[in-house]
Amino acid sequence: MTKGICIAGMLLLICGAGWVQAGEKNTNQATGPDLMQAAQDWVDENIDTDWLSSLPEAAGKAVNDFFDGVRERFQGEYVIDLASLKPAAQAVLPLLQSREELKPYAAWLSAQLDYFEVADEIRILEIAPPEKGTNASPTVRTNVTAGFEREIWVRRLSNRALPPGASNYVKELKPIFAAQKTPPELVWIAEVESSFDRRARSPMGAAGMFQLMPETAKRFGLSLWPRDERFQTEASASASAQYLKVLHERFRDWRLALAAYNCGEGAVQKLLERYKARSYDEIAGHLPAETQMFVPRVEAAVLRREGVKVEMLR
Repeated sequence: MTKGICIAGMLLLICGAGWVQAGEKNTNQATGPDLMQAAQDWVDENIDTDWLSSLPEAAGKAVNDFFDGVRERFQGEYVIDLASLKPAAQAVLPLLQSREELKPYAAWLSAQLDYFEVADEIRILEIAPPEKGTNASPTVRTNVTAGFEREIWVRRLSNRALPPGASNYVKELKPIFAAQKTPPELVWIAEVESSFDRRARSPMGAAGMFQLMPETAKRFGLSLWPRDERFQTEASASASAQYLKVLHERFRDWRLALAAYNCGEGAVQKLLERYKARSYDEIAGHLPAETQMFVPRVEAAVLRREGVKVEMLR
């Protein structure tokens, strides 16, 4: 496995899947060449591009195929398309866990597995059997309603145990959110983003418990060098809370704010204008697939941990 192939595989994930995270923190929509150059710069600065060289060729191919699938499907419109990534994600995770320097990426992927598994559940629920006596293929409804997704996420998280260390972190983080006049219940975004693992680093450049992108971190006063403050619990929580407050002030709705946190303020605003909409549910089916999952997942986490619905937050 050559260094060039390693870079190409990583770029697929950074530029393809990563657009949702990059958009999350930047209201200006970058062009393809801009994203590619930014991704290359980030790879050069942050990633040991020789890491795949120690893996068997078949393992390296599995990783690159997974990156390619993420690039295509995370930016797509249909949630059920993420289901096809489930086997590859499960295969790639132990590869990331096998090297100490890659464990932060494994922490990120571990927190994302729910997306692939829920997409697979939706895929199964949404496939209707063909009529008897016909050879017709099953009919697939590729766009599910926001309400349907909420029900699935609530059911999935209904018996979910707390992530390791979550209780202590929540006690520490809630006052930080409250100090920013952001609902303290939203600290549970950290469960969705990283399972409260402050080491987590995504291949898209997001880092820390709240998966902040570099530009967002700098926007809210965090330093990236010589010490990256996104990995500091209190600093990252404060920046996340500030960003959520800004988004809520703009959209006046917590679901829309969460969507913008994930896919970008500009993307949400454009959809609201295009469909003359005022609520999240009116545009949910047109958001990127990952965003369609992120919002109800956060809702379900807040409901599970706090017994509060997101629309009731103040």
